[in-house]
Amino acid sequence: MHRLFVAIRPPAAIRSLLLSLSGGVEGARWQDDAQLHLTLRFIGEVDRHRANDIADLLAGIRFAPFDVRIEGVGSFDRKGVVDTLWAGVQPRDLLAQLHRKIDRACVRAGLAPEGRTYLPHVTLARFGRSGGLVDGFLAVHAGLSSPAFRVDGFSLFESRIGHDGARYEAVADYPGEGGSAAPAL
Repeated sequence: MHRLFVAIRPPAAIRSLLLSLSGGVEGARWQDDAQLHLTLRFIGEVDRHRANDIADLLAGIRFAPFDVRIEGVGSFDRKGVVDTLWAGVQPRDLLAQLHRKIDRACVRAGLAPEGRTYLPHVTLARFGRSGGLVDGFLAVHAGLSSPAFRVDGFSLFESRIGHDGARYEAVADYPGEGGSAAPAL
Protein backbone atom coordinates (compact mmCIF):
# COMPACT_ATOMS: atom_id res chain seq x y z
CA MET A 1 0.00 0.00 0.00
CA HIS A 2 1.07 3.58 -0.69
CA ARG A 3 0.09 6.51 1.56
CA LEU A 4 -0.12 9.46 -0.85
CA PHE A 5 -0.84 13.17 -1.00
CA VAL A 6 -0.47 15.93 -3.59
CA ALA A 7 1.45 19.05 -2.54
CA ILE A 8 3.66 21.99 -3.41
CA ARG A 9 7.10 22.41 -1.84
CA PRO A 10 7.74 26.08 -1.09
CA PRO A 11 11.17 27.37 -2.16
CA ALA A 12 14.09 27.12 0.27
CA ALA A 13 13.91 30.79 1.35
CA ILE A 14 10.23 30.40 2.32
CA ARG A 15 10.93 27.14 4.17
CA SER A 16 13.75 28.90 6.07
CA LEU A 17 11.33 31.64 7.11
CA LEU A 18 8.86 29.03 8.35
CA LEU A 19 11.55 27.07 10.19
CA SER A 20 12.59 30.27 11.99
CA LEU A 21 9.20 30.25 13.76
CA SER A 22 9.94 26.92 15.50
CA GLY A 23 10.07 26.95 19.27
CA GLY A 24 8.44 28.49 22.27
CA VAL A 25 5.31 26.33 22.31
CA GLU A 26 5.27 23.55 24.89
CA GLY A 27 4.48 20.11 23.49
CA ALA A 28 4.84 21.14 19.84
CA ARG A 29 6.45 18.68 17.42
CA TRP A 30 7.85 21.08 14.84
CA GLN A 31 8.05 20.07 11.19
CA ASP A 32 11.56 19.87 9.76
CA ASP A 33 12.58 21.22 6.36
CA ALA A 34 11.79 17.96 4.53
CA GLN A 35 8.23 17.98 5.93
CA LEU A 36 7.22 21.54 4.95
CA HIS A 37 4.69 21.50 2.13
CA LEU A 38 1.39 22.99 1.01
CA THR A 39 -1.09 20.13 0.63
CA LEU A 40 -3.38 20.27 -2.38
CA ARG A 41 -5.13 16.92 -1.78
CA PHE A 42 -4.67 14.18 0.81
CA ILE A 43 -5.20 10.80 -0.84
CA GLY A 44 -4.42 8.25 1.88
CA GLU A 45 -3.57 4.59 1.43
CA VAL A 46 -4.04 3.09 -2.02
CA ASP A 47 -2.70 0.00 -3.76
CA ARG A 48 -0.08 0.24 -6.55
CA HIS A 49 -2.69 -0.03 -9.32
CA ARG A 50 -4.74 2.89 -7.97
CA ALA A 51 -1.54 4.87 -7.26
CA ASN A 52 -0.50 4.48 -10.90
CA ASP A 53 -3.99 5.53 -12.07
CA ILE A 54 -3.80 8.64 -9.89
CA ALA A 55 -0.30 9.46 -11.17
CA ASP A 56 -1.50 9.14 -14.79
CA LEU A 57 -4.59 11.31 -14.23
CA LEU A 58 -2.59 14.02 -12.44
CA ALA A 59 -0.39 14.27 -15.54
CA GLY A 60 -3.41 15.57 -17.46
CA ILE A 61 -3.96 18.59 -15.20
CA ARG A 62 -3.18 21.93 -16.82
CA PHE A 63 -2.83 25.26 -15.05
CA ALA A 64 -1.03 28.52 -15.64
CA PRO A 65 1.70 29.25 -13.07
CA PHE A 66 0.72 31.81 -10.42
CA ASP A 67 2.18 33.55 -7.35
CA VAL A 68 1.25 33.04 -3.69
CA ARG A 69 2.69 34.18 -0.37
CA ILE A 70 2.66 33.06 3.25
CA GLU A 71 0.16 35.17 5.17
CA GLY A 72 -0.71 34.79 8.86
CA VAL A 73 -0.87 31.81 11.17
CA GLY A 74 -3.63 29.70 12.66
CA SER A 75 -4.46 26.43 14.36
CA PHE A 76 -6.70 23.44 13.88
CA ASP A 77 -8.31 21.62 16.74
CA ARG A 78 -9.97 18.29 17.20
CA LYS A 79 -12.86 18.33 19.66
CA GLY A 80 -11.62 21.61 21.16
CA VAL A 81 -8.00 20.46 21.59
CA VAL A 82 -5.43 22.22 19.39
CA ASP A 83 -3.58 19.60 17.34
CA THR A 84 -1.92 21.66 14.56
CA LEU A 85 -0.23 25.04 14.07
CA TRP A 86 -0.07 26.33 10.50
CA ALA A 87 0.94 29.24 8.29
CA GLY A 88 -1.69 30.47 5.85
CA VAL A 89 -1.20 30.91 2.10
CA GLN A 90 -2.77 33.71 0.02
CA PRO A 91 -4.38 34.30 -2.37
CA ARG A 92 -6.57 31.25 -1.93
CA ASP A 93 -8.65 31.32 -5.12
CA LEU A 94 -6.06 29.98 -7.60
CA LEU A 95 -4.93 27.32 -5.12
CA ALA A 96 -8.58 26.32 -4.62
CA GLN A 97 -9.01 26.00 -8.40
CA LEU A 98 -5.94 23.76 -8.62
CA HIS A 99 -7.21 21.76 -5.64
CA ARG A 100 -10.54 21.17 -7.42
CA LYS A 101 -8.78 19.94 -10.58
CA ILE A 102 -6.69 17.52 -8.51
CA ASP A 103 -9.75 16.38 -6.56
CA ARG A 104 -11.61 15.65 -9.83
CA ALA A 105 -8.64 13.58 -11.06
CA CYS A 106 -8.67 11.61 -7.80
CA VAL A 107 -12.42 10.99 -8.12
CA ARG A 108 -11.89 9.71 -11.69
CA ALA A 109 -9.33 7.30 -10.21
CA GLY A 110 -12.03 5.94 -7.88
CA LEU A 111 -11.49 7.96 -4.70
CA ALA A 112 -14.26 9.72 -2.80
CA PRO A 113 -14.36 13.49 -3.33
CA GLU A 114 -12.62 15.66 -0.74
CA GLY A 115 -15.08 16.14 2.11
CA ARG A 116 -13.47 19.08 3.89
CA THR A 117 -13.39 22.72 2.85
CA TYR A 118 -9.98 23.43 1.35
CA LEU A 119 -7.84 25.85 3.39
CA PRO A 120 -4.36 26.38 1.88
CA HIS A 121 -1.73 26.19 4.61
CA VAL A 122 1.68 24.84 5.56
CA THR A 123 1.72 22.79 8.75
CA LEU A 124 4.33 24.11 11.19
CA ALA A 125 3.80 21.87 14.23
CA ARG A 126 1.64 19.07 15.54
CA PHE A 127 0.59 18.22 19.09
CA GLY A 128 -0.23 15.07 21.00
CA ARG A 129 -3.57 14.28 22.62
CA SER A 130 -3.16 16.92 25.30
CA GLY A 131 -2.94 19.65 22.67
CA GLY A 132 -0.99 22.85 22.99
CA LEU A 133 -1.38 26.37 24.28
CA VAL A 134 -0.88 28.40 21.13
CA ASP A 135 -2.46 31.80 21.86
CA GLY A 136 0.91 33.47 22.48
CA PHE A 137 2.39 32.05 19.27
CA LEU A 138 -0.66 33.11 17.25
CA ALA A 139 -0.53 36.65 18.68
CA VAL A 140 3.21 37.10 18.08
CA HIS A 141 3.09 35.78 14.50
CA ALA A 142 -0.34 37.10 13.40
CA GLY A 143 1.33 39.49 10.94
CA LEU A 144 3.53 36.83 9.33
CA SER A 145 4.02 37.57 5.65
CA SER A 146 6.51 36.35 3.05
CA PRO A 147 7.57 37.53 -0.37
CA ALA A 148 5.51 36.03 -3.18
CA PHE A 149 6.69 32.77 -4.70
CA ARG A 150 5.74 31.05 -7.94
CA VAL A 151 3.58 27.93 -8.07
CA ASP A 152 4.68 26.38 -11.35
CA GLY A 153 4.07 22.74 -10.55
CA PHE A 154 3.04 20.23 -7.90
CA SER A 155 4.14 16.78 -6.82
CA LEU A 156 2.67 13.46 -5.77
CA PHE A 157 4.25 12.47 -2.46
CA GLU A 158 4.43 9.20 -0.58
CA SER A 159 4.41 9.37 3.21
CA ARG A 160 6.31 6.74 5.15
CA ILE A 161 5.69 6.59 8.89
CA GLY A 162 8.71 5.57 10.98
CA HIS A 163 9.92 5.69 14.56
CA ASP A 164 10.90 9.35 14.21
CA GLY A 165 7.70 10.51 12.45
CA ALA A 166 6.63 10.84 8.85
CA ARG A 167 9.07 11.11 5.96
CA TYR A 168 7.86 12.39 2.61
CA GLU A 169 9.23 11.49 -0.81
CA ALA A 170 8.14 13.05 -4.10
CA VAL A 171 7.33 10.15 -6.43
CA ALA A 172 6.08 12.22 -9.41
CA ASP A 173 6.35 15.89 -10.43
CA TYR A 174 3.80 17.79 -12.51
CA PRO A 175 4.72 21.18 -13.99
CA GLY A 176 2.24 23.89 -14.88
CA GLU A 177 1.62 24.84 -18.51
CA GLY A 178 4.78 24.92 -20.54
CA GLY A 179 6.52 22.01 -18.78
CA SER A 180 6.44 18.24 -19.10
CA ALA A 181 5.28 15.73 -16.49
CA ALA A 182 7.58 13.10 -15.06
CA PRO A 183 5.57 10.41 -13.21
CA ALA A 184 7.83 7.89 -11.50
CA LEU A 185 5.73 5.43 -9.48
